[in-house]
Amino acid sequence: MASEQTQQAGEDGGVATAQETLSITDNRTGETYEMEITEGTVRAMDFRGIKVNEDDFGLMTYDPAFKNTASTRSKIGYIDGEAGILEYRGYSIEQLCEHSNYLETAYLIVNGELPSKDEYAQWEHEITHHTYVHENVKKLMEGFRYDAHPMGMLQSTVGALSTFYPGANNITDEHEQHMAAVRLIAKMPTLAAFAYRHNLGLPYSYPDNDLSYPENFLSMLFKMAEWKYEPDPRLARALDVLFILHADHEQNASTAAVRNVGSTQVDPYSAIAAGVSALYGPLHGGANEQVLRMLDRIGTTDNIPDFLEGVKNREERLMGFGHRVYKNYDPRARIIKHHVDEVLEVTGKSPKLEIAVELEKRALDDEFFTERKLYPNVDYYSGLIYEALGMPTDMFTVIFAIPRTSGWVGQWLELVKDDEQAIARPRQIYDGYREREYVGIDER
Repeated sequence: MASEQTQQAGEDGGVATAQETLSITDNRTGETYEMEITEGTVRAMDFRGIKVNEDDFGLMTYDPAFKNTASTRSKIGYIDGEAGILEYRGYSIEQLCEHSNYLETAYLIVNGELPSKDEYAQWEHEITHHTYVHENVKKLMEGFRYDAHPMGMLQSTVGALSTFYPGANNITDEHEQHMAAVRLIAKMPTLAAFAYRHNLGLPYSYPDNDLSYPENFLSMLFKMAEWKYEPDPRLARALDVLFILHADHEQNASTAAVRNVGSTQVDPYSAIAAGVSALYGPLHGGANEQVLRMLDRIGTTDNIPDFLEGVKNREERLMGFGHRVYKNYDPRARIIKHHVDEVLEVTGKSPKLEIAVELEKRALDDEFFTERKLYPNVDYYSGLIYEALGMPTDMFTVIFAIPRTSGWVGQWLELVKDDEQAIARPRQIYDGYREREYVGIDER
């Protein structure tokens, strides 16, 4: 219990019950403070009330990489890492992958509810008829080197969209918000496909409004001289499921980047370009590429025991296992695994799949890995699908960015409608020099 010196550190006032407060004694002063606990959290600003004297700035919290800091409230994605659960707006990804499609899921994420039949028809129509990009955007892409990384091209062209739609600067206008959501979700596959064909020296293939969202993307990637490209439905469905699984994943690095940049009240295209930039980093979007390199290095199933021993001895890295959030089997990996075989029925068997399946089996039979909560994550099998589709590894993260756009847009919309949000401005602990005297260059 708090003593007579107990103070309310928070600024909101009010009285909370003992079960809803945290008592902290500052041993520097002997004073005890009570902080309100709400939804398993305490407000960081409440610590500012803990001071040695009135001139003291107040206590700060130090949390490198925000490993235990909630910076926002969101109603979009829910993750229970211990139980291996991922939900969008309360719907499990298992249900969405079985019964829904990506465009319906994108509507759910952006608008908060599943659409009615008429709402979905209108949404699908809008997305389909905004897939084209301005010819000047195409010319911008043509200006890149033949070997430019497709993520660099995507990053640049998404940001450039802000110059084509200046009305988006009015970020509180509901019509502009809606049109930005539609345009970004519609145009991202077109920009991605253009980047792919640019690298191959092929003419860009325009969207086909008669095709579904995943079919259209496959057409823009692979259409050659045929009058009408007809994707195999198994490939289109596998891609659609991958899009659903990658649509949102709470406050990951790229989503946090979208929110941080968006907090400046910049237009949504620039904010989403920040998400693409964050996804460009190998620690965020490049894991499935590393899985394929690992499988190549293993070579055959006969080499798996030696490889796992190397992992235990810290001589090798087990890529595609473990996750910062999930401490159980990543639910997205379970779903993707079911679609790998269907894709390979179309594209041909992959020797890597045999290695991947056997590696997973042996790792999950070994207490060394299960005790450390090292289970396959979404990247373990997704790269196999992308490779089977004929995608170069540089394109893996680009394909990731297509579905994640709906999550970024939904998170941006939450940000601009949240009265608690302000421009992001983290604090720092300064541990450098102080009060140094300048010395002329000749005397240094």
